[in-house]
Amino acid sequence: MRLYMNIFQVSRYRGVKRTSLAILLGLSSTWADAQPGGTSEAHTLDPVVAQIVKEAHEHSQLQQLAHELLDVVGPRLVGTPQMKHAHDWAVAKYNTWGIEARYEEFGEWRGWERGISHIDMVHPRVKTLAGTQLAWSPTTGGKAVEAEVIVLPQVKDSLAFKAWLPHVKGKYVMVSMPQPTGRPDHNWEQYARPESFEKMKRERDSLTKAWNANIDAMGISSRSLPRILEEAGAAGILECYWSREFGSNKIFGARTTSVPSLDISLEDYGVLYRLAENGHKPRIKVETDSKHLGTVPTFNTIAEIKGSEKPDEYVILSAHFDSWEGGSGATDNGTGTITMMEVARILKKVLPHPKRTILIGHWGSEEQGLNGSRAFVLDHPEIVQKTQAVFNQDNGTGRVASINGSGFLHAYDFMGRWLSAAPREITRDINTDFPGLPSSGGSDHASFAAAGIPAFMLSSLSWGYSTITWHTNLDTYDKLIFDDLTSNVVLIATLAYKASEEPELVNREKRVMPLGRDGQPQQWPVIRQPRRTGVGY
Repeated sequence: MRLYMNIFQVSRYRGVKRTSLAILLGLSSTWADAQPGGTSEAHTLDPVVAQIVKEAHEHSQLQQLAHELLDVVGPRLVGTPQMKHAHDWAVAKYNTWGIEARYEEFGEWRGWERGISHIDMVHPRVKTLAGTQLAWSPTTGGKAVEAEVIVLPQVKDSLAFKAWLPHVKGKYVMVSMPQPTGRPDHNWEQYARPESFEKMKRERDSLTKAWNANIDAMGISSRSLPRILEEAGAAGILECYWSREFGSNKIFGARTTSVPSLDISLEDYGVLYRLAENGHKPRIKVETDSKHLGTVPTFNTIAEIKGSEKPDEYVILSAHFDSWEGGSGATDNGTGTITMMEVARILKKVLPHPKRTILIGHWGSEEQGLNGSRAFVLDHPEIVQKTQAVFNQDNGTGRVASINGSGFLHAYDFMGRWLSAAPREITRDINTDFPGLPSSGGSDHASFAAAGIPAFMLSSLSWGYSTITWHTNLDTYDKLIFDDLTSNVVLIATLAYKASEEPELVNREKRVMPLGRDGQPQQWPVIRQPRRTGVGY
């Protein structure tokens, strides 16, 4: 059963309990007093919460943190020097706030460093192309490699594909379907006649079906195609992973080991494809100077504010540190990172001696399978088993809009208490789902929920996250919404404060899992082993 409600109408899994606003609210300063400029709504606040609000609004460091992390350090791909630079920056920043931070190694990965790259069409006309190397892509060694661009053939079967393979030798091969439009659906829906919009969608569906059928006829998978073409002597692989938004492409990892893999913008990929398809034999010149760095460590960055009464019990602020690197990793997960850092800064200032230890986990290699948080759960059972709650953020720049109980039967109780302490201006539009269901993946809270620890994803408003910034070349500083981030800082700092001050560890009883499609009860997620070694995507 899934119940969505305002947090002040908290529903029990066994029967409904509505808690009045008057009981849930604190009895000291007001939100109107605490918020600069005031508000017509007089919501009384706990004195510590009032200080949190004041510090977050009057002395915010979010913009400076964002600048230093995103503009100076940049993206934080696992295995790159930038990931270590980010760690060093964070530790130094925490030290200025009087917070201890440390390095915790948990594995290794293939080291790689991006260099300058140039992608130019030189025939039938000259044009500099918008594109980028994929993560861990092999390099041209700083030399310009010029070659013809070709498209995949239409084949009857795998034998025909194998017969064609020798044609790729010395050529750049395009491996993505050409899109019939570069306009996102919302743009079509706004301006096109309905029949025109429907016609475009039918054409796109038909092209997609035909493209997939052709790959199937080759007797291979799209994942294995780049390696097969590389082994056949291709000069490089060209792809276009359009995100269905203006100018946005998703940038993941290379599947080649000796020739470059490049993602080309939708508009430039379309030019090359049409030229090749119509017999104009386009040629491009590619020059890259990225570096392979051998095997390098993977690690988490851990900071903590030591508890005064129960130092061996914990509240964990969770956000992964690593990112893909088509952009600067701004909303995935620079926003979560700087939010948790700002929360820690404020708590250290207004609550320097919390009852429980507040631990901030900046996890590494989340993008490759929650590796950092999974390793932490296995490597630190003494911490995990005495963790009060985990608050995780990892889905963009928007203010928190929903909270799932993660399958803990009594989450409605303790989370309801903690949420009621936050300013009403922030919580009034948050939907909750109690007891909810545990997540088996997706982000780092799942690693802790699998261990039976109350861990909550603080899910944000979209702001076009899935198409505009998630793993794309547009995931950059300019997409940040600092008012929403400030709201999240106040909310999370309040939750961490109240969780820390709770008299005892909360009830961790799990809900009865619902039936699955097979008619059998679903199973609680199990603890999974992290990848402690890897060679790329």
